[in-house]
Amino acid sequence: MKEQFEQYSDIEIINKVLNGELKLYEILIRRYNSFLYKIGRSYHYNHEDTEDLMQETYISAYCNLKKFEHRASFKTWLTRLMLNHCYQKKHKLSYANEIITGEPETERHDALSQFSNNKDQMINRELGSVMENALLQIPEDYRLVFTLRELNGLSVAETASALSITEINVKVRLNRAKSMLRSIIKNMYSPNEIFEFNLIYCDRMVKNVMVHIHALPTS
Repeated sequence: MKEQFEQYSDIEIINKVLNGELKLYEILIRRYNSFLYKIGRSYHYNHEDTEDLMQETYISAYCNLKKFEHRASFKTWLTRLMLNHCYQKKHKLSYANEIITGEPETERHDALSQFSNNKDQMINRELGSVMENALLQIPEDYRLVFTLRELNGLSVAETASALSITEINVKVRLNRAKSMLRSIIKNMYSPNEIFEFNLIYCDRMVKNVMVHIHALPTS
């Protein structure tokens, strides 16, 4: 249905959406489903929580589409929104746990903090458990850089912008991440297979987001 628009850039699609072609927002959702999914999973969220965070991110992006100033790419902007939602969810969980246990919160509050991992089930194909486990064993600072650069294909500059670190730090962390992974899995990984988002879930994500967007009050 919308195949004719697939060749359009993100900016062209955004302009059309802002001009009233709301249905074309589906293209952006499909374009970045796998991308956002890998971010959420690399953040130690399970599949269900990651889907919720993706949905929140797409809705936030749509609601703020007029504010997108093109200073960074749409992909980088979307990444920041996803990381924000990941961090906010973690913050709420930490606060709730603090009330329940009565223990002070001592964990460092930044966008790379660790979450509990509930499930190990992969969605599209059976991912080698060795690879997934290896990736989840390395510190989050390195895991997120590896995910953004190697799995999601962001440039060094885009990764630095998304994580608010220097480009030098991106390069150092990526090299260190690769080194740690080599020691665990002997340099055997397949970026396209890690944390894959199945087409079935992609269709469901599109449907859920578009239903929410259509229900938003018009300004």
